[in-house]
Amino acid sequence: MPEHQNNKQIFSLSEVSQSIRKTIAERYSSSFWVRAELNKLNYYKHSGHCYPELVEKSEGKVVAQFRSTLWREDYFRVNQQFLQILHEPLQDGIKVLLEVRIVYDAVHGLSLSIQDVDPTFTLGDLEREKQESIFQLKQQNLYYKNRTLQLPLLPKRIAIISVETSKGYSDFMQVISQNEWNYKFFTMLFPAVLQGEKAVVAIQHQLKKIEQVKHHFDVVAIVRGGGGDVGLSCYNHIDLASSICNFPLPVVTGIGHSTNETVTELVAHYNAITPTKLAEFFLQHFHNFAIPIQKAKESIQQRSADLLLNTEEDFRNTIRQFKNACESLQRFQQRDLFYQRNLLKDKLISRIEKERGELNHVKVSLSNLTRQASKEASTSLSLLKVQLSGLANSCLQQHQLKLQHSEHQIELLKPEQVLKRGYSITRIRGKSVQQVQDVNSGDEIETVIYNGKLKSIVTSLHEEENKH
Repeated sequence: MPEHQNNKQIFSLSEVSQSIRKTIAERYSSSFWVRAELNKLNYYKHSGHCYPELVEKSEGKVVAQFRSTLWREDYFRVNQQFLQILHEPLQDGIKVLLEVRIVYDAVHGLSLSIQDVDPTFTLGDLEREKQESIFQLKQQNLYYKNRTLQLPLLPKRIAIISVETSKGYSDFMQVISQNEWNYKFFTMLFPAVLQGEKAVVAIQHQLKKIEQVKHHFDVVAIVRGGGGDVGLSCYNHIDLASSICNFPLPVVTGIGHSTNETVTELVAHYNAITPTKLAEFFLQHFHNFAIPIQKAKESIQQRSADLLLNTEEDFRNTIRQFKNACESLQRFQQRDLFYQRNLLKDKLISRIEKERGELNHVKVSLSNLTRQASKEASTSLSLLKVQLSGLANSCLQQHQLKLQHSEHQIELLKPEQVLKRGYSITRIRGKSVQQVQDVNSGDEIETVIYNGKLKSIVTSLHEEENKH
């Protein structure tokens, strides 16, 4: 009961609390649904209870805030619903539709007791944010902008935005660095938070850093492991999507889920459903370049082999023709040499016979002269004999000298004597060499001399100019 003092009605603090509690219980006798943002879940593992912090924001500012409770049994049930529908647990930073009761406790004050949470509302809110971002990007003519950039023929310098401990990043690097074709890539990690509200600012920050050194890279890859729609809601943010649209390098994504593509994935130059598939995308570009090169190489090798085979056959035919021509020329030269030798021999014999005839004629003339002289001057016969004898001997000696000279010339013209005087016969492949054009540098030639044969290798050729 209230006290009265100096005409003042005084209530105890517990009485005030009971009055407030009674008023609230009468006014809010049933539960109702509230739309709010789950700023912090405040889950305690040892008890299993949650004490969520609920807020409402307007233009980025908190305009309302409430404490709440979610008891262990209710949390387990709600969390299972989120896992089934959104494929992610209840977590910080999401918009939720809550069934609550207003409760008042004399010690802890006013709070909301959460009875249930509708996961379909959260899913719908994510989709609404996604569609709003897509609409704005298309209105600003940014939606397809990054796709219009030209990806290099061999995109091998990759700036990666990911978390070093992410399994998605690990899978990506394993495929890239351990490919069986030994394709070489240059990669650099730009670490960033990849989930929640902080992810937008973190990824944008790394994009700005990459832009400062964009000449060192061909492409930017955003890589992370799998996740549900709630965890990927940051990739629907208009600011992050705009940064990717306006980025000067192609941006590719391997965020790691197969349903409900985020806005970031839709505006990216290329999107793969997993980091592994994104790595295979880069390897395929190398394949597209390497396979035609390999086929061209094989074609060149085959054509070269065919050309060499045909050339070798032509060369063999040429060698056979050349050999036949040389053998024919050699036979002709041998016949001509035999003919010239016989002709020379006949001429020399004829000349000797002629010289002998002249010598006999002289002898007959001398004999006649001697007989005539003996008739005319018998007294001087002895003297005349002596004179005639001396004249005859002189003439005889002269003719004998001529005969000897002729025989000597014949002897000298014999091939054996010609070779003996230092001359030689040069042959190549059994045929006589008559002119410089018959021989090439590096050929092996045979030189016939008086007492044997020499074999030589031609090192240089010199053709004398014709002098007229």
